[in-house]
Order: sequence, then structure tokens, then C-alpha cells
Amino acid sequence: MFTLERSRLRTAALALSAVAALAFGTTATTGAAEAPAPAKQGPTSVAYVEVNNNSMLNAGKYTLANGGGNAFDVAVIFAANINYDTSTKAAYLYFNENVQRVLDNAATEIRPLQQKGIKVVLSVLGNHQGAGFANFPSQQAASAFAKQMSDTVAKYGLDGIDFDDEYAEYGNNGTAQPNDSSFVHLVTALRANMPDKIISLYNIGPAASRLSYGGVDVSSKFDYAWNPYYGTWQVPGIALPKSKLSPAAVEIGRTSQSTAADLARRTVSEGYGVYLTYNLDGADRSADVSAFTRELYGSDAVHTP
Repeated sequence: MFTLERSRLRTAALALSAVAALAFGTTATTGAAEAPAPAKQGPTSVAYVEVNNNSMLNAGKYTLANGGGNAFDVAVIFAANINYDTSTKAAYLYFNENVQRVLDNAATEIRPLQQKGIKVVLSVLGNHQGAGFANFPSQQAASAFAKQMSDTVAKYGLDGIDFDDEYAEYGNNGTAQPNDSSFVHLVTALRANMPDKIISLYNIGPAASRLSYGGVDVSSKFDYAWNPYYGTWQVPGIALPKSKLSPAAVEIGRTSQSTAADLARRTVSEGYGVYLTYNLDGADRSADVSAFTRELYGSDAVHTP
């Protein structure tokens, strides 16, 4: 049976955990650059990595046997959270200890990927506290959270933000239900703050269906949008060109290799530009990865420990 939604393993946020300290205004440097892997032709491949259990460096361990290009183009840190402070009645960006460890050790966890030409994006996810992207009560509140995200990208030298509107549990802690303006204000502010960074949409939840308000449609502000249901084909319902969409979604190690290959073949034949994978772990998954790289790029994938 295909996995329709993520079987995520997340460390629960402790009730008394402190807000992750952000030294805003400090911009990370990438250090000495290495020569990136050779360029390849074909769709952009994306790998979500569950950092509670796995290393971000796994995304850089796969190259194409033909030409040596990276098997993965974008690696997503999964995941930071949008939490809710009941005393101030405001949302804030939260990092559990594993996400914080990756960020604090950017020199060894993030820069090696970037030096290979792999973009590193931070996913932000609901955390059962009632705060979500779709229920900011005002433009000011949405802009304040956008600033926390863009400041984080600047501080740690990341390449962008991924929105994942799951597990918010709107209404918890007396929070409001989703409204039509919230996500539009949030995305507008984030794009203004980081015009040259990636903003991607995991196409699920109330936010994903609220992309237009007051004559403003934020669809074009996204670089990518993808299907959230692993093992299936579903074109995201957002007005983006095919080059920015991933109707295919696979969970590595759980979606069968034949299905992964079929979805990759369809991606190419129907002219879509992105291929989404989830849960890249530390095992040698070259057989699973090769199942789709053969269809996307005409090459097997090689795993280098």
C-alpha cells in the first residue's frame, strides 16, 4: 500500500522548552567554496531529510554514474515548527534540539551540501499548538513571523523556506480558525524579505487553498510546489508553470522502486520540472534512488558513504 501521508517521526516539543535564540542581523558565510558537481539536465530533484533521525549530509552522498552530477538538487531540513506563545498570544519559530544542532553546525551539516551545488531549505511545520500559517490575525502579525523566518535564513546561510501546513490544530490554545488573508500576507512579506531565496509549498492544509486575497495572488511568489501524498501522482493546484511543479512524490524505502520509476517516467513525459522524495536516511539507498534517476537523467545513482 502506498504511503499517502508522511509517517513522520518527530521529537515532541517539551512544554517548557525555550524559544530558539536567533541572533538576528548576523549573516553566515559559506566559507571556501569547492567546485560543485557537474551540471545535469532534467527535473529538479528534492530530498526531505528527517533530522531527528538522519544526517543532512545524506543528500550529498548520491551522484550520477554518468557525468557525476548530484542526484539531489534541493535538500530540505525537516523540520522547524510554528509554535504558539500563550502569554503573548503570538506565533514564533521554534527549533527542536535536532534542528538546532543542524543549524548551529552549519559549517559541517549545511555548507558541504551547498559547496556541491545543493540548495538547503528549512521546512516549517505546525506543532499541535494552534498556530499556523493560515490564522495570523493581522498583516502585522504575519509580517513579524515572516521576519523570523527570513532572519533565520540569513543567520544560518540557508537557501530558503518550505511551508508545510500540517499539524497546526487550528483552535488549540484559543487560537483562531484559518482566514483568507493570513497566508497571503505571510508569503508576501517573506518574498519581500528574501527576493532571491527559495520559497516552496508542500501543497496541503488550509494555507495551500488560500493563495489569493484582496486582489493579490501569491502563487507566483513560490519557486516550487509539490504533491504531499507519497506513492501517488497529483498535480498541485497552484498557478505555476510545469517547470516548478512536482506531481510525483515518493517516500524512499517505502514507495516501491517500480512506482518511483513510473512516476519519474511520467514526470519527464508530461514535462514537469520537479521530482519530490521524502525520508532519505543513512542506508545505501542507491537502488531506490537509481529507480528514478534512470528515468529522470538516464543514469544510475552511485552512493558514496
